Amino acid sequence: MVRVLVYLAIFACLAVGAVWLADRPGEISMVWQGYRIDTSVAIGAIGVVLLAFLVILLWAILRFVFGLPTAFSLSSRSRRRARGFEAVSRGMVAIGAGDPIAAGRYTNEARRFVPNEPLTLLLEAQTAQLSGNRPQAEAAFKAMLDRSETRVLGLRGLFVEAKRRGDMAAARAFADDAVRRSPSLAWANDALLDFHTNAGDWQSARTAVERRAALRLADKAEARRQRAVLLAAEAIEARDSEPERALAAALEAVKLAPGLTPAATLAGRMLSERGDIRKAAKILEAAWREAPHPDVAAAYLDVRPGDSALDRLNRANALAKVRPADPESVLVVAGAAIHAREFQKARETLKPLLAGGPSVRACLLMAELEEAEHGAAGRVREWLARATRAPHDAAWVADGLVSDHWMPVSPLSGRLDAFVWTVPPATLGGRPTAIDDVLADLDDSTRLIEAKADSVTTVEPVAVTPAPAAPEPKPAAIETAPATASEEPKPESASGGASAAGAEAVPAPPKVHDPAPAKPATAQAGSSAAPPAVAAKPVIFPVAHAPDDPGPETEPPGEPRKSGFRLFG
Repeated sequence: MVRVLVYLAIFACLAVGAVWLADRPGEISMVWQGYRIDTSVAIGAIGVVLLAFLVILLWAILRFVFGLPTAFSLSSRSRRRARGFEAVSRGMVAIGAGDPIAAGRYTNEARRFVPNEPLTLLLEAQTAQLSGNRPQAEAAFKAMLDRSETRVLGLRGLFVEAKRRGDMAAARAFADDAVRRSPSLAWANDALLDFHTNAGDWQSARTAVERRAALRLADKAEARRQRAVLLAAEAIEARDSEPERALAAALEAVKLAPGLTPAATLAGRMLSERGDIRKAAKILEAAWREAPHPDVAAAYLDVRPGDSALDRLNRANALAKVRPADPESVLVVAGAAIHAREFQKARETLKPLLAGGPSVRACLLMAELEEAEHGAAGRVREWLARATRAPHDAAWVADGLVSDHWMPVSPLSGRLDAFVWTVPPATLGGRPTAIDDVLADLDDSTRLIEAKADSVTTVEPVAVTPAPAAPEPKPAAIETAPATASEEPKPESASGGASAAGAEAVPAPPKVHDPAPAKPATAQAGSSAAPPAVAAKPVIFPVAHAPDDPGPETEPPGEPRKSGFRLFG
């Protein structure tokens, strides 16, 4: 619209000028080379305009003629440049598609048409990496260092190649150079942070974290958490050598991340040792509120040295009120109740946790409870056996590695703050093992088995005939070979009856059918005895003694006292 208005203004000015010349007529007379020219002013003005137009046209023709070589050269360079950039573009696509042959072809074409372009060096380096030619890739990255626009890119490539060949010193030098030239590089700052943490240089690592936060390479929450983790690592390392610095670092870490278990535990224990019970309890309660952990509970129960078991139980109840629905609270209260010999409270506390499928720690607590209350070795072994099949409890896990203690850096990947208190991955998604009759063991009315078992006696199957004169046969261990048809049944000896008297207290075991019964003996002439019967294979299972029953005076040599489950009604 503005251009149209400009054109209209120009035409209006020309029209005004033409009218002005028409209103003021005049004559022009010119003598040149013996010729005299007389004309009006308007015609003279038109002639001047035409002459100027011809001069301009002639100048344009001359410029075109003399500029043809330059135009041809520019056109050729332009075509070569276009072909070069097209080769670079297709080469990058080939690299992305993983085609080293096509990438190499386009790299040669780009090197021929645009050898001095930064993208050509990048394409050459990427092609060499894709083909596995590491020396050629490093040469291309080193060539990038000579140009200001590709220097940082070359440092990044050399850093990657140094890490691939395991030269961490060279990789760190390239990262340092990159940060010095461009402080806002995310990869270089992250690399320096990893180098500092893997070397255990916690102060330099905190400086790197603060620089990343100032450059907004990490959000504030992540930076606070990383600073807290580094301070906790520094405090744990200086715990014995510099306790003052360790306590200051632990308190600062707790202020940044109250739920950081190692920092809260260390700060609570060190404050407890110094007599500041209230502050230690406050820090541990805040950590328990954020993330319940057995180490926090142990430090909280030990916050006042010399307390009785009942005082520790009261403190466990107070801690459980912070997170009453958490399983850790149940385990803490149950453990403290067992140590205080409040066995009924321990059972009532564990009952809801066992109803949903007990974990390993819950089963171990039940074993400890049975041993402390009844001294029943059978129940203890039963719960220990259940613990081997129970779901695992939470542990410190990082990159699939399960550790029994917290570490600031993952030993596998070198990542900072990698350890998380969670269930190990091998047990995730698994269904809890079915445990039969778990809640029955929590009933105080459950009586222990009041039966005696002096030894385990196994009777081999044998073909016998009932004694006609024996009124009430008693079970006895027969160690002879199977009877033949010619053998007569022998009456029971006094010694056999005496040996079987000790087994009368044991109820009759279930019948065991022998897969290969003995052949019945043939009746002799004149004998009216019935066909012999095949005796069952009785097995006497060992059972546990009652607490008030000391058992036999002596045990069989080399045989430990046996105990087991309830088998008979």
